[in-house]
Amino acid sequence: MKRQRILFLLLSAALTLWSTLPGRSLAAGAEAEIPEANYVALTFDDGPRPDTTPRLLDGLRARGASATFFLVGNQIEANRDLVLRMKAEGHQIGNHTWDHEKLQGASAAEVAQEVQRTDRALRGVLGGGEYWVRPPYGLVGDGQRRLFSVPLVKWSVDPQDWKLRSADADVAAVLRCVRPGAIILLHDSVAASVDAALRIVDALEARDYEFVTVRELLALYGVTPQAGVLYCAADLAR
Repeated sequence: MKRQRILFLLLSAALTLWSTLPGRSLAAGAEAEIPEANYVALTFDDGPRPDTTPRLLDGLRARGASATFFLVGNQIEANRDLVLRMKAEGHQIGNHTWDHEKLQGASAAEVAQEVQRTDRALRGVLGGGEYWVRPPYGLVGDGQRRLFSVPLVKWSVDPQDWKLRSADADVAAVLRCVRPGAIILLHDSVAASVDAALRIVDALEARDYEFVTVRELLALYGVTPQAGVLYCAADLAR
């Protein structure tokens, strides 16, 4: 029932956007429309990992929660079954560069190599599609935006789970900072983060939050994603 409601709202948002010419986009610093429900996007970096990602997928499926996974390119082929499972279970899959190298300050050729190599790996497993990019560390230079043909995704809630490695601390940080329209950063490469993620889903679902992909989140807020724009939350872009 929850998934049907989300699909209905997405269809409504799509029809609204289609009827508006030219297509509406969210300018940097602009405010997006606020939907009635409390939607958030849970995102995971640095996977897939065979020792942690399956348990996370099991937990998300049991809870009916969607997420977005930004994958490191050099780990895709060895974990193609996990990548295929992510797609089959309705999660959004994105590009987190080939070697998790910082893009800010890199040359255009270096950026292209890191991003395009991962894009090819994703297409080799999943086929065609648009694989949005999360720059490592959330950093990309203003002058580099033109190098991207897809939207860029950052976050608005970061519990620094990779450093704390404490499920209790992660949960507390997210619950303290979350709001409707938020994009939450976690890492499925960290076992404690998997524990935290499932506890966060349980706690926020009890508060009437619903978990959607980043693509769905922006659509629900009436935002038309633009290439090279860095989305930090449904109502915040840079």
